[in-house]
Amino acid sequence: MDEAKELTPREIVAALDRYIIGQDAAKRAVAIAMRNRWRRQQVEESIREEIYPKNIIMIGPTGVGKTEIARRLARLSHAPFIKVEASKFTEVGYVGRDVEGMIRDLTEIGISQVRLEHEIEVAEEARRLAIEKVLDRLVPPPTPPKGKAPEAQLDLQYEDDAKKDEVVVGETFVVVGHHPETTENPEDSYQRTRDKMRRLLLEGKLDNREIELDLPDRSKMPMIEIFSGSGLEDMDINFKDMFGNLFPKKTKRSKIKVPEALRLIEKEETQRLIDMEKVQAEAIRRVEQSGIIFLDEIDKIAGRESGHGPDVSREGVQRDLLPIVEGSNVNTKHGMVRTDHILFVAAGAFNVAKPSDLIPELQGRFPIRVELTSLSQEAFVRILTEPKNALTKQYEALLTTEGVELRYTEDGIARIADMAAQINERTEDIGARRLSTVMEKILEEISFNAPEMQGKKVTINRKFVDKALTDIIEDVDLSRFIL
Repeated sequence: MDEAKELTPREIVAALDRYIIGQDAAKRAVAIAMRNRWRRQQVEESIREEIYPKNIIMIGPTGVGKTEIARRLARLSHAPFIKVEASKFTEVGYVGRDVEGMIRDLTEIGISQVRLEHEIEVAEEARRLAIEKVLDRLVPPPTPPKGKAPEAQLDLQYEDDAKKDEVVVGETFVVVGHHPETTENPEDSYQRTRDKMRRLLLEGKLDNREIELDLPDRSKMPMIEIFSGSGLEDMDINFKDMFGNLFPKKTKRSKIKVPEALRLIEKEETQRLIDMEKVQAEAIRRVEQSGIIFLDEIDKIAGRESGHGPDVSREGVQRDLLPIVEGSNVNTKHGMVRTDHILFVAAGAFNVAKPSDLIPELQGRFPIRVELTSLSQEAFVRILTEPKNALTKQYEALLTTEGVELRYTEDGIARIADMAAQINERTEDIGARRLSTVMEKILEEISFNAPEMQGKKVTINRKFVDKALTDIIEDVDLSRFIL
């Protein structure tokens, strides 16, 4: 996380360039916002709390990269990130979600993120403990009665070469304490046998063996279903857990194979090794200091109070959002979360409403505004070839799994870009998403027949593209319907 925060604005833009074509103004704005977070951590504590993030509004049509910029920014900074549609929120009294729900959801994402990091840290120790517990079941320690020679019976038949103090008896494996000709004590013999079993376990030679484990008996657990009205999910009360704890947990002894037993025990040990109090504290700190919320479709709630009709709650939603954006405390089941330093990136097409239609108080909380431009044919060509996750590379990888090799020529890619740009002009402009529609139509036949085309090479050139789209190119109404 620290390495990501130390990226310079120029390095952040370069990292975004690997996935997003164009939109330099938006990239610069988010790069500065991200760098300012790092700068804030370096200043004196007395002034640190007074420095608030400069929230951003991205203005532009759909499919030009608004969401992708915010998502990639979050990945670069390893910050908790959530995308929410502002149109899903309604003011109190109307059907919809409470605005505080997005903070609770962001906190859950932060908890999951930090817990995963802690799981990776303790994975090696959890694996070691799981192996030892499985060995305890495979090779129980000897508990000899008083006055008798130590002897241990195991619930496993040993298939490797038996040594002089190890014999196979029917379905059980017996470790004899000692023989008259040896002075080795029973503990050494047991440890040697256990070490040998550990080696067999790690080599996978015991994968078909079964051991007994006590597992939760879900068939006897009471069925509890909660039917709630809208908004009850935001109360952060887990009724199933609350009522489930009232009943004693029942277990049943089951025989399961060694690999599955290892997995279950390792999962249990991982949870035991993790300090959830530390996880929660770190997650809340991370959410408060570096969380990013992407508020999409904010133009849908722009507009002043009309007093009647479907728009009656628009200004109400803005007023509900205002305290969250300007900074408040939100109660979650993990504790109080302050929203003062969460970065809000809002986005909208604003083809009907304007940013100035937002209430002045909310406008003031989004001081940075950047306009994203519509994508041209030249941009489409770059989108198809330059990014690490370009559509052409995705289809290449998919069809390689069937043994089919795809090749693209320059004129083929240019024709795909040209078709996408034309269709966006003739119909609704959905930006780069149009490329997915066109590519899927072009490769439909190959994708269907790929299992029977193993070992073949297919070249996607202009002629191939025109042939695949002949009917659609000639019939404008058909192109509106299909593409």
